[in-house]
Parts: sequence; C-alpha cells; structure tokens
Amino acid sequence: MIYFCFDKRHETFYLMEPVSLPPQSRVALCGGTHGNEMSGVYLVRELQKLEKVGSATLTTVISNPRAVQMCKRYTDVDLNRCFTDAILSSPVTDATPYEVRRAQELNTLLGPKGSAGAMDLVCDLHNTTANMGLSLISYSAQDWVILHIYRQIQRKITSAPVRFILLDLPLADAYSQDSLGKHGFSIEVGPQPHGVVRADIFNIMKEAVDQTLDWVQCFNSGSAFEGGEVDDVYTFVKSIDYPRDPETNQITAAIHPQLQDRDFCLLHPGDPMFLMFSGEIVKYEGVEVLHPYFVNECAYYEKSIAFHLARKMTLTIPPLRVKRD
Repeated sequence: MIYFCFDKRHETFYLMEPVSLPPQSRVALCGGTHGNEMSGVYLVRELQKLEKVGSATLTTVISNPRAVQMCKRYTDVDLNRCFTDAILSSPVTDATPYEVRRAQELNTLLGPKGSAGAMDLVCDLHNTTANMGLSLISYSAQDWVILHIYRQIQRKITSAPVRFILLDLPLADAYSQDSLGKHGFSIEVGPQPHGVVRADIFNIMKEAVDQTLDWVQCFNSGSAFEGGEVDDVYTFVKSIDYPRDPETNQITAAIHPQLQDRDFCLLHPGDPMFLMFSGEIVKYEGVEVLHPYFVNECAYYEKSIAFHLARKMTLTIPPLRVKRD
C-alpha cells in the first residue's frame, strides 16, 4: 500500500513508507517515582486490579514506596535520576542510597534496560507545580510508538494543552525510569502542589493513561495509524538558574510576574525573567527566542533550576502498524 502525507507548511504531498513494529505485549504503568506527586500514586493504585489491556499484560508499580509512605520526593537521592547505565551497573555497598538500590530492582523488574527482555512500553506518571498542562517527555525523535501515542492524546484530550518534550539523550545517559522499556515516556501534569491531589489534574492524567491504553489495544489488534506531522514538540536547550548572591549563593530574586504561570510562552530577548527582591528586573539576554517550561517548579530549587528553555519544532512520523509473525 502507498501512503501519502500532506506537508502543511509547503502545501505538498509526499510519500512515506509505512513502518511495522512488534505488538506492545507487556506494558508497565508506574507512579510514585517521586513520593509526593500524588496523581500517579492514586491512579496506579486504582488500576492495580487491571491485569490485561486487550492482548497486552499490564504491570502496575509504585516505584518509590518508602518515599510514598513518607510523602516525600525521595528519601536519599532523586530516584528519577538513577536510571543511567552507569548507576544501574554500579556496585551495591552498605553506603548505597536507597533509591539507587531501588533503581536496580526496577531495572530487574521492568528491564533490563536496552535488552530484548525489557518491557515493551513503560509509562511513568508525574506531577509538577508548574503550569505545564499535560506534557509527554521522552528521549527520541524517532520512537514512532511514543509519537503516535502522543498524537492520539493530543487529538483526543481537550481539557488541557498537550505538548511533547524531547530530551534527545543517548539511551545510556537517559536517567528516568521510562527509559527502562523498549519504548517509554513520562506523563507530566500540572499545576498541582506536591503532597495533594486535585480532581481536575487527576482526571487529565487518567484521560492520558486511558488514551495510551486504548492506543495500545488498537495497535495490537491490527489498526493502521496514518503518518503525518505532530506539532507542539519542544526540544530541551538549556536550564536557567535563579540570580544568586555571589558570597552566600542564596537566591536573590523570584520569577517575574509576567513569566510566572506562562510555561511554553515565547521568551524574547529583553523580556523580564526575574524580579529581584530589591526591586530590579532581570531580563532575558539570550539572542534566540525560546520557550520556558517547568517555570518555578518547586522540586527544582535544590537543582538550581528556575526553568528550562526549549525550541519548538514539528516532527514528521510515518504510518504505523503492527508486525505479525
């Protein structure tokens, strides 16, 4: 069969070869990687009784049970930075942090990372205090399974803006839990304060998970998915820290009111970024117009990150269908 896709920017049709991939037979849904991000914790608990999605098996995981019990992001170190090849292969001693041990346990359960035995699809659930709506985060611009899932979520969900964040790291350096699967992505929904659950944010996350599982079921049953363009893709450029006192390293400014709650807006040179506690305005001095996200994320203060900056792009994805033996 011949497939033609329409390029909206150039108003032309072009040929795309269809791609066939194996069925997504083993799916993992993870929550509580950060123990105070409550939507994923409660959603995974709600879905624990669901063991099948059509022909696929569903594994539900509370990733960091100690942190969930304590309602903390983590107990020793950030679990969602512990899934690089270097950390997963590091020797365990009496001094090894709990989250490093747990990452290696999860690698055994859901991976091993990069192996033929890994889960077909890993979806990790997160909340942010930033006003980011619904964002999918992944590592590859050519993971057709994830990008087709993103397009379905973007088409079906109207209760929040839907965007895709591309981190573009090699698999060995991919640091988050979703990288354990053959295909993987994180769902990030906000704003929601840590340690609480909001019904509207929970429902957005549930919609995204429902659409993901629906796509898996349709794909495995033989549905063909058309190719074309996917919009609202943001690729990470750099992180911006808060202004700090050079002697004490203490923060000396807050996010400027014109930037607060405006994740993914256009940030032009000269636009205000910070309002100093002394009253002065710190403006963006970059040359390139970029898009801020994770603006004023609570958990990133310890990481010296006020927000990330990204470029917006459009990706083209091929037609996709399941490969039969």
